[in-house]
Amino acid sequence: MGVSILIAAMLAQTPAAPLDVTVPVVAGVTEDPGCGGRAQLATMATCVATTQAAIGGVIDTWTTAFASQGWLAAGGGENRVVYIRRRPEGGCDGFQILAFADSDVVAPAGPAYIAMAAIPGNVCAAAAEAAPQ
Repeated sequence: MGVSILIAAMLAQTPAAPLDVTVPVVAGVTEDPGCGGRAQLATMATCVATTQAAIGGVIDTWTTAFASQGWLAAGGGENRVVYIRRRPEGGCDGFQILAFADSDVVAPAGPAYIAMAAIPGNVCAAAAEAAPQ
């Protein structure tokens, strides 16, 4: 069973088109409108809360579900994953998730958060422009 949520962001004050992404329900994950107390992030992303011990499994479960919807994990960095999906008319849509905790202290039962936001525009355009001719 999954829920369909619209992931929207205002990255760099530019509204992103909403993306319809089905995010599976995972036990122990709850919505967090305050984004772990990060008010600025809450204006740009949809956030959920879980525990530090569970966060890796949540992201693995979601990545598998996103892949079944045609989304590819295409990059990222520490605690961040960028997903892309080709548009039928060309180009790509994208969104990213960012995992974070309240502190640098590892506390398995401590709170951890995931912020999800759309990436505005054609995320494949920059890669195409950078490709050698």
